[in-house]
Amino acid sequence: MGWYFYNGDVMIDVKISVIGAGSATFSLALVKDLCLTRSLEGATVSFMDINERRLNAVYALCRKYADEMNIKLKLEKTMDRRESLRDADFVINTALVVGYSGYRAGWNIGFKYGYRFGGSYHIMHDEGFWINFYQFRLFDSIIGDILDLCSDAWYIQLANPVLAGITYIGRKYKKLKFVGLCHGFHGVYHLADVLGLDRDRISFQVPGVNHFIWLTHFYYEGKDAYPLLDEWIEKKASEYWKNCPPSDDIGPKAVDLYKRFGVFPIGDTCTPGGGSWPWWYHVDDETEKRWKEDPKKWWNWVLQSEKDPVAEFIKIAEDPNVKVTSVFPPRKSGEIIVPLIESIACDIPRVFQVNILNNGGFVPGVPRDFSVEIPALVSKRGIQGIKTEGLPKPLTAYILRDRVAPVNTELEAYEAGSRELLLQLILMDPWTKSEEQARKLLEDILTLPQYGEMRQHYK
Repeated sequence: MGWYFYNGDVMIDVKISVIGAGSATFSLALVKDLCLTRSLEGATVSFMDINERRLNAVYALCRKYADEMNIKLKLEKTMDRRESLRDADFVINTALVVGYSGYRAGWNIGFKYGYRFGGSYHIMHDEGFWINFYQFRLFDSIIGDILDLCSDAWYIQLANPVLAGITYIGRKYKKLKFVGLCHGFHGVYHLADVLGLDRDRISFQVPGVNHFIWLTHFYYEGKDAYPLLDEWIEKKASEYWKNCPPSDDIGPKAVDLYKRFGVFPIGDTCTPGGGSWPWWYHVDDETEKRWKEDPKKWWNWVLQSEKDPVAEFIKIAEDPNVKVTSVFPPRKSGEIIVPLIESIACDIPRVFQVNILNNGGFVPGVPRDFSVEIPALVSKRGIQGIKTEGLPKPLTAYILRDRVAPVNTELEAYEAGSRELLLQLILMDPWTKSEEQARKLLEDILTLPQYGEMRQHYK
């Protein structure tokens, strides 16, 4: 990583490898943000994916976008991961091994045995144990190549599971520079918008663990903004709820949790995206209806067969009469990936919400070898966590019961190859009513033909 001159302009020599680049929405957003970040002009972006059709579509779309913006980016594409990683300065992992069909396969078995969305973090969620198994395998494989080919690179994990993944990686790879990112904390901006507050004038702190973060500090123009939230709840919330979608992150369930615990849940903390915690709002359809919750509707795009995800992007990329910038206007995405890269590469100190190990006691009460989501100072020096005051004691207790204990059990099962420990993980689920039910779920998932490797691992 360094600087060079191009026609008299100073440009940065940095290589970003994107593993799982076939997600056109993500890759295009990344290139858009790079095009709008002049200090990173001249960077190399190496797109890597095992799906050639998706890879070609993404590359063509992003190449066209950068050309229309007249920004000098060196874009590459490859199906060879080691080629993409060679000499990389930043490695972004967005890959999902089993695909959405893998979600459906396991969830349908869950439905068969009486499992519901709602607090079922390791079964009825996009971090089900059969999904995570293949993700852990992928993480090990990618990081092995990083340590071999670009050992000084920063590994940026966007792929699920962030919580279990960063915990696993942090415990196992002591020399790796890594961070996990999740956009769930953006929920605080949604809250500000609904309250009518200027996003640029709020400040906040939302500590916790991934998919379980809470608004402990909330200021607007330097003053406590919680009274504004209280006033909105009293005078305007009921009207907002008439038109908001089911499972809204500031819906009735979120407000009820705020009243119970004294701090507001942010982003995916209580939505289906984070596992619809806690279970008691989801005991039956009638209860969900009362709380304006509908996680099945939320996940409908997964439960139904996927439409062709790249057809539209191929059409735009191949049509010389269509400007990509007219379809996707040059506005920053709001994601922090490119700003974080810029802070490290160009030594621009900023504070970002990140997922790292709690080795500095950043969230009191959470084990130090466990991943936490916190603010951190990011610069050329790296990623330095900022210690928070933590959460109310009852919420810390729920973290230990509903996040730390299951993740530790899952990781121990994975590392030991223990089917019995995997069964114990299922027995921790709020919808497990008997050992027989848990065993049937486990055996049915392990006998799915696409999961032969997992079946052999857990003996």
